[in-house]
Amino acid sequence: MPTAELALREQLHVWYSDHHGWLHAWLSKRLGCPQQAADVAHNTFMRVLIARDALFGVQQPRAWLTTTAKRLMVDDIRHRRIEQAYLAELAALGREQDGFPSPEQIVAAVQALMQLSAALESVSSKARTAFVRHYLDGETHAATAAELGVSTRMVQKYLAQVLLQCRGLGRG
Repeated sequence: MPTAELALREQLHVWYSDHHGWLHAWLSKRLGCPQQAADVAHNTFMRVLIARDALFGVQQPRAWLTTTAKRLMVDDIRHRRIEQAYLAELAALGREQDGFPSPEQIVAAVQALMQLSAALESVSSKARTAFVRHYLDGETHAATAAELGVSTRMVQKYLAQVLLQCRGLGRG
């Protein structure tokens, strides 16, 4: 195994052993739920593994971990907003119609939400933000582009990227 890879593995091990307990405690205080804190801590270290090349030169690991964990908490809040919006819409439809959706329709909707969540997790943060801002928050392409600091054409590409990812997950 190359020396650089060994050094990287050692650094990852040190980060985990030195900071996991602290990060879990910090998240538990913020979230008020140790199980959710454990999930976010796990996902934070998964991001560390994915971005491992960026670790070389990080001078303040706790600041890096905190920023990553905060971003994951925001993503989690957005996913919950999607679920809550769906449930609210489902309740509104139930009041307007004679009956509620069938169990099969509910399962299909939950599966679609899970696929959307997986698709959003698999794209860049800018693509995820563009999708949420445009389709959930109702922002225009121009407003989303200004927020992200990109062109409206790039926002369109981000939206297409997420939609293609959703389509690909729907086939698998």
